[in-house]
Amino acid sequence: MGRVNPLDAFSALLSDEGRTLLAGLRDHDPAQELATATRLRREHPAELVSAALGQARLRQRAVAKFGAEDAYRMFFTPNGVEQSTRRTVAVHRAARLAALGVRSVADLCCGIGGDAIAYARAGIKVLAVDHDPLTAEVARANAEALGLADLIEVRCADVTEIDTSPYDAVFVDPARRGGKGAGAARSASMRGGGRATGGRIFDPEAYSPPLSWAIEAARKAPRAALKIAPGIPHEAIPEDAAAEWISDGGDVKEAVLWFGTEPGSVRATLLPSGASLSTTAPLPDPPVRPVGRYLYEPDGAVIRAHLVAEAAAELDGGLIDETIAYVTADELRPTPYAAAYEITDVLPFNLKKLKSLLREREIGVLTVKKRGSAVEPEEIRRKVKLRGPNAATVLLTRVAGAPTMLVGQPAPRPAGG
Repeated sequence: MGRVNPLDAFSALLSDEGRTLLAGLRDHDPAQELATATRLRREHPAELVSAALGQARLRQRAVAKFGAEDAYRMFFTPNGVEQSTRRTVAVHRAARLAALGVRSVADLCCGIGGDAIAYARAGIKVLAVDHDPLTAEVARANAEALGLADLIEVRCADVTEIDTSPYDAVFVDPARRGGKGAGAARSASMRGGGRATGGRIFDPEAYSPPLSWAIEAARKAPRAALKIAPGIPHEAIPEDAAAEWISDGGDVKEAVLWFGTEPGSVRATLLPSGASLSTTAPLPDPPVRPVGRYLYEPDGAVIRAHLVAEAAAELDGGLIDETIAYVTADELRPTPYAAAYEITDVLPFNLKKLKSLLREREIGVLTVKKRGSAVEPEEIRRKVKLRGPNAATVLLTRVAGAPTMLVGQPAPRPAGG
């Protein structure tokens, strides 16, 4: 049997038969896939059944990013599910562009259209471009499935050949994964499309297209946003760009370079609350001081944005070590930018002492966190015997250079926090 053309297989899913088949697989149990496939192949072509089962699996995975209401109407590719922007993040970015007066955007390397959907729902007309024919067809199908086809034009093309001058803004989401190493990524670097498979790419010039091309494209537009990996070195950020790090539910999701906004500014945005910390003149590092009654663990976006000093200033706190992003203070203050712990014990690292303390406190539930420690939390959990009705948190870290165990518990939320 010859290999099924992916475009043909996808087109079959868009037929009335394909859509009906997909609708019936909404609650499909992957563990029963063989039995389900055998049953469905009695009434439908085998290739269509295989495509529908694959799409049903992708839709189930996509619920975490897009929500059930959208995910079960949309279409996906395996790379599209993995690499598309989470809906909350895309909505945040679309709201920022709309607030800047953007009414049209060229979405280059659009993937399956996650960002384009958010822009359209914000009232922004979108040109969505991807080099990969299947990916472009999926993006077009998603625009139609969600009733946004009037606002989203999908084009299968080389992004480097697109004239973006008619648009208020440019958005570029380069592929940051490689199939066969950097060489393969570079050979495809100027095509700008179809997310490659493989490991993440950390060299911005190995993005597809390269970050340098994306920056030049951004500079030609009145406004622009470039989605980049959150681990980008600050020294790689152009002076005429603003940089924003975005976390969702405490996990850092991405960084964005903004052009046409506040050159030189850095920002940390925490979703879903939307709390935002920013500056154009970063503060010097806070002083190192002894561990106080409270320890604050800054959100990852705050750390990536190098805004720990700004968060510490709001808390009237200092660092426990000049190389560790833990802030300590004697007073509990409400802050959206850090999780607070009330510290009961500050001990030199010693597993025997920790076991004794946990036994004495009747700790049956233990949370272990680390920052600046070579010891893995799982190793601690394996070696201590927990028994009792109480709970505690142990933070493995360094205090003034010395390996230390901080024992405590999440602090109560202050009034007004």
